[in-house]
This record gives sequence, structure tokens and C-alpha cells, in this order.
Amino acid sequence: MTTASPQRYKMRIAYDGTSYAGWQLQPNALTVQEVVEKALATVCGERPRLHGSGRTDQGVHARAQVSHFDLGRAVPTRRTMVSLNAVLPPDIRVLGLTRAAADFHARRSARGKEYRYFIWNDEVLPPFIRCYRAHIRKPLDVSLMREAARQLVGRHDFAAFSANPNREVETTVRQVTELRVTRRGSEITIAARGEGFLYKMVRSLAGFLIRVGEGAVPPAHARDILASRERTARVPTAPASGLFLWKVWY
Repeated sequence: MTTASPQRYKMRIAYDGTSYAGWQLQPNALTVQEVVEKALATVCGERPRLHGSGRTDQGVHARAQVSHFDLGRAVPTRRTMVSLNAVLPPDIRVLGLTRAAADFHARRSARGKEYRYFIWNDEVLPPFIRCYRAHIRKPLDVSLMREAARQLVGRHDFAAFSANPNREVETTVRQVTELRVTRRGSEITIAARGEGFLYKMVRSLAGFLIRVGEGAVPPAHARDILASRERTARVPTAPASGLFLWKVWY
């Protein structure tokens, strides 16, 4: 500890979301935010409020969630990170901790995000990846999924690909800069990049692309669904286990 002036910190966190009710604090459920805030209180002697780059739902994972918090004094970042990881449970890890400018905000300062959705497309799901892949037994046609994905790239009203967040949303228009579908053996990955995403939007995009890959919905329906602005059975919400918050850009 070198000064007595307030200091803002930027923290990068990875977590396995299987055992948590999401990122955001909740009154009657264990969340990632709560666990990390308690660890900060143990290590730093004060419990700051964490502000994340975005919320993740129950069972969703993060490779690189970014958050910020303020302390009443400066602390050594390397030593603090090591101490935090010593008291955190093994399914949460601090990957980076740095001082930040006073006006840095984990959510408002973000320029873009990438989520990745992982599918295991085979008859049998290996047990050791059951919490990290959506299991789809029916063969998926990746070429059809790619055709549909191309129609969803760009700036659109994604109301039909979101769920009610039970809070005010200023606009349902979002910019999707990339929606990439790749296959390697039994594993299919959907990578979604954009300026930001609506509540359950990535899981909805994944659910729609899975339906297209199964042959249940033609790829051309992507534009019709966008134009309708109405949620239908053609856009199911894919399971949480396959989703990872992959990267945040600043």
C-alpha cells in the first residue's frame, strides 16, 4: 500500500458458471459477483461493489469477464491478485488486475464483445464436457447454419432474438459484426461479435442456427424473423452450458 487516495481497478475474471445463478447479485442465490466481492473484502479489508462488462445467466461461463471496482487506497496489484486466487473457489480465477483511470467503466467503456457457443454434435456426449457443451444428437448441416448466420450480420432490430429482461431497454437494435460457424470433428462453434447483445440474444441466435442446421427452419427465414420483431418457436433459447463470454474490447 503506497498512497491513501482512492483508486479504480480493472479486473479480468474467468469462471465456470455451472454452480452459480449468473454474474449479477441476487438476494436468494449464489452468484459470481457475490463470491468475488467477498474475496475482495477478505483480502483488501473493504468490500467494493464490482461492476461487470455484462451479465451472464445461470450456467453460463466466462473466459474473460471484465469488471472494475474502487478502493479507498492503492494496493499492489500482483500480490492482491495472488491473494484473491488463494481465497476464491477453484471455479473462479482472477486472470489480471491493473490500475485503471478514474473514468474507466467495465460496461460503458467496452467497444465490443465476443461470445462463443459450443455444440457437441454426436450421439454420445463425453461426460467431462457435459457442463460446457450443448448436446445436439441430430446431425447439423453447418453450410445451412452459415447461410443463415450471414443474414444476421449487420445492424438490425434483434427484438425477435431476445427475451424479456424485466427491465427497461432503450433499444433492441444491435450491431453484429461477425457470426461465424465452424466445425472440428463433433464440435461446432458459433462465434458472435458485436458492440453489445440483448438479454439471451446469443443463446437465441444459437438456438435458431441449431434449428436451421437440423433442417427444421430454412436459412431464408432469418430475415423474416428479424422483420417480424416477434419471438416464435423458430427461435428457441439454446442451453446455457454451451455459452462462454470470450472477450471484451476497450
